[in-house]
Amino acid sequence: MWDNAFQYFYEAASLGSMRLASDKIGVAVSSISRQISQLEAAMGVALIERGRRSIRLTDAGRLVFDFHRDQMADREGLMNRLQELREVKTGHISMAIGEGFLGNAFAHTLDQFQRRNPGIAVTVHSCSSSEVVRMVLEDEAHVGMILHITDEPKIRTRVSVSQPLTVLCAPSHPAAALHAVTMEDLARYALCLPPKGFRIRSQLAQAERRARVMLEPMLVTTSIQMMRDVAKAGRAVTVLPRISAVTELAEGSLVARPLLDPELEHSSVSLIHRLGRQLDGAPARMLSLLENNLKTWVPASSDGGGAPPA
Repeated sequence: MWDNAFQYFYEAASLGSMRLASDKIGVAVSSISRQISQLEAAMGVALIERGRRSIRLTDAGRLVFDFHRDQMADREGLMNRLQELREVKTGHISMAIGEGFLGNAFAHTLDQFQRRNPGIAVTVHSCSSSEVVRMVLEDEAHVGMILHITDEPKIRTRVSVSQPLTVLCAPSHPAAALHAVTMEDLARYALCLPPKGFRIRSQLAQAERRARVMLEPMLVTTSIQMMRDVAKAGRAVTVLPRISAVTELAEGSLVARPLLDPELEHSSVSLIHRLGRQLDGAPARMLSLLENNLKTWVPASSDGGGAPPA
């Protein structure tokens, strides 16, 4: 009874509706409602607020929801440990990362992992930092990678590597001749930037206020690949962390110049997972590999594609 009741309650709370939970689980709405009522009776406390169309949890309901989610994560951890004991090299890892990290360095890490663990399937979700945090919190992703240090109390930052935002441009662009770019310099160039609401754009907005300038991009895109391509074409510059253009910087199709702002100099890339989630087996091995490789993707001594002329 308990397993079914917990499952029905959890699915209904996650989806916000008993009807949606009914469609997903394949049982009648009345069965879900009855199981939740029995669960409430057994616990002696209401778990959901009555009289609402969508499900809203009480404080007790949130405790039960979190408890069941942790139980599922612990069960997954147990199964992973048992797999390791049986030396069964199969399993699945789900990762949520920003598009800016999708490049040759990340692809090499995946290839390195799957060569060592050929039976492990990997799913990579590319999304915004806020969505990465949400997926990690809801156990939709084992591991996340974001362009900042989150203050979410239920998130553990496994490692954080300094990655200041830099100005990326073609070697022929006037910005490439500068040793560093000020916000005033940046405002004079044609720009390709992400939309407002993206982490990079939010950081730039704060820098704009500090410098009392306004950036007006000629092209706004959610695609970091497009941002790199537009910058390589030489008509515009973009602003990204170096880690987003490892390949282009190495081959010389882009150069990076520091963006002079005291706050932007403290940007970082963080590898995260949910606090309390037991990561064993394949997820633990992937987390360890990412932790080691993240520190080497962009060496601290790199000049970002060549120094400007004297």
